[in-house]
Amino acid sequence: MRQKDKGKPLAGKSTLNRLEHGQGTGSRYKKVAAREEAVADLFVDKFISGQVKAPKALILDLDATDDPLHGNQEGRFFHGYYDGYCYLPLYIFCGDELLCAKLRPSNIDASEGALEEVQRIVGLAAYRLARGSHSASRRQRVYEGRDHGLV
Repeated sequence: MRQKDKGKPLAGKSTLNRLEHGQGTGSRYKKVAAREEAVADLFVDKFISGQVKAPKALILDLDATDDPLHGNQEGRFFHGYYDGYCYLPLYIFCGDELLCAKLRPSNIDASEGALEEVQRIVGLAAYRLARGSHSASRRQRVYEGRDHGLV
């Protein structure tokens, strides 16, 4: 461990794995519990806080593409268009900024869930911009660590 890292929480492979596979709140064996709504809002919050002034318009680009699978992962399905087993993640961008990345199985229509994500992003962006959250340095709790005080 490097000297400057001493005493600071780090997110290594095992921590991220527990965060990804854990359910609910922290317990004796699960010390990191993700707040999924806050994780989803993080991309939008970072985008808005990086704006020097409130933009007049936001142009959103929605993309669904294949994420090929090479094994028997949970939720795998054969997708005829991509001619293979894959996931079908949804990405939403504003310019070069990622606002949403949602992993989904491929047995759905490419547009499924897109309206809800756009409504969430537009609502959150409008709320943050109305509060003057752009270019303001603010932190939001994304996950909680029982023993480590992670933020």
